[in-house]
Amino acid sequence: MYKIALKMLFRDKMKFITLVAALAFSTMLITQQGSIFVGLLRLFSTPVRVTQVPVWVMDPATKLIDVPSPMPDMYITEVRSIDDVEWAEPFLVSRQRVRLKSGDMKYVQLQGVDAGSLVGLPQKVVAGNLFDINLPDAVVIDNNELDLLGNPKIGDTFEINDRRARVVAIVKMPRNAFSYPMIYTTYDRAKEYSPPERNLLSFILVQPNKGITDQELCDRIKKKTGLLALTHKQFYWKTISWYMENTGIPVNFGISVMLGIIVGAAIASQTFYTFTLENLRHLATLKAIGAKNSTLTKMLFVQSGVVGMLGYGIGLGITTVFGSTIPKFTVLAFYTPYQLLILAFLVVVGLCIFSSLFSIRRVVKVEPAIVFRG
Repeated sequence: MYKIALKMLFRDKMKFITLVAALAFSTMLITQQGSIFVGLLRLFSTPVRVTQVPVWVMDPATKLIDVPSPMPDMYITEVRSIDDVEWAEPFLVSRQRVRLKSGDMKYVQLQGVDAGSLVGLPQKVVAGNLFDINLPDAVVIDNNELDLLGNPKIGDTFEINDRRARVVAIVKMPRNAFSYPMIYTTYDRAKEYSPPERNLLSFILVQPNKGITDQELCDRIKKKTGLLALTHKQFYWKTISWYMENTGIPVNFGISVMLGIIVGAAIASQTFYTFTLENLRHLATLKAIGAKNSTLTKMLFVQSGVVGMLGYGIGLGITTVFGSTIPKFTVLAFYTPYQLLILAFLVVVGLCIFSSLFSIRRVVKVEPAIVFRG
């Protein structure tokens, strides 16, 4: 019976291609737009991802890493005094103005790290030496957006708020969402580069001792200092959640994905129903020779399943080609987690079931006697 169902499906090439194309379009739109959406959210959290520290301590008013609420330096000592803290280091994040040799003004994201441990500084070196960061006026820059800084080389200089800065190393790190060049220096020098304020400490990066979990240490820090302490994973999702709740990004991408689902459902259900009507006489013949309704229903599900898997595979292939080629020619946030593939698969299964329901109802009601009518 199933071979007969497949022969019926493949015989009508036009409707077969239309069904596959509709489901491939839905799959492609879901995975492509979903990958761009996830990739964009990952860009927002780049500073958190590259700073692989178990515990982040911050002022309770801080919402995300790019806009910290400064704290007094005394909290560094207070956090270090807590039991089971192996080390706690300062981390400064601020947006500063840079004057290039050409006279152009640019904005950068300045990050200050502890001069001894260099905790928070990316370790993948493209050029130079990270340990030279302790030299006078030394800064480390990331390899993205170098053109915005005039493509500086090791030893080149520029000014940060009218203070001299000299490039001693270039590090490799993921691109951030705002296309601001990332500049790293020591914590004390970062405070010199920043406009005078009473408080400049953005975060305290903490490593727990062995034998205590990150969450347990967070709870202990919160209780003893009143500060907000989050694990790396919690701060990562806190940053992403802020952008999802306070920007129109989810709505914009959600509309595109829903449009793909609606279009795919409409085309697939209509085409499949028409396909069933045109083959109704053949199905009635099978019913007349003893085929049960359950058997005919299974045949329809086999047909829709084959179409669904082909459409899913083709749509996923298009997304893969798109994601592996387009970013080579332009800046594109693109990341496909496995959960997105599962979601697309479930949507395709749902579309197949939906498109089959109307046809199944028609097949169940068909009378075998129509075979003998003119």
